Amino acid sequence: MAKCSAEKQNRNPPVLETRRQVMSAVVGEYPGGRECAAARLGLRLKQFDNHVYENTGSRPLSDEQIHLLEQVTGTVHFPNYVAGLYGGVFVRIDDPERLDNIELYERAIKTAVRRGEVDKIIAEALADGVIQEHEVAAILAAHRAHIAARHAEVQAVIVLHSNQ
Repeated sequence: MAKCSAEKQNRNPPVLETRRQVMSAVVGEYPGGRECAAARLGLRLKQFDNHVYENTGSRPLSDEQIHLLEQVTGTVHFPNYVAGLYGGVFVRIDDPERLDNIELYERAIKTAVRRGEVDKIIAEALADGVIQEHEVAAILAAHRAHIAARHAEVQAVIVLHSNQ
């Protein structure tokens, strides 16, 4: 039997294209795998699999169930997916207790790196004078990551230095 414990993960995953991909990614990253994820939701393994893989007659996991699993994995696949449906980006708002000027500096560096990644991908795409379809996807994915990092940086400055 797998041990059911978790460590938070801090990274920017790619935006997944379908709800089923989201569920599969969350379950795949769940500590202890499917068995522990099913146990966390109080479902039998077969019942859980039916929901995750949307087998005949089974509805997908609910938003709340996915959220519960993502609280353990530390991932944000589902909000990224939903924001992507609307052409937006998801940015987690931090707890003001965790923020300090060093954190703000680290965020500024991260934002600069993300912008550099966008510019690098654009430069490489323009090397042949034409931006191909697969290059568009890479540019937009990097741009979403940059915009999310910048928004998180600005939000952190406001939270840390607001008069509330």
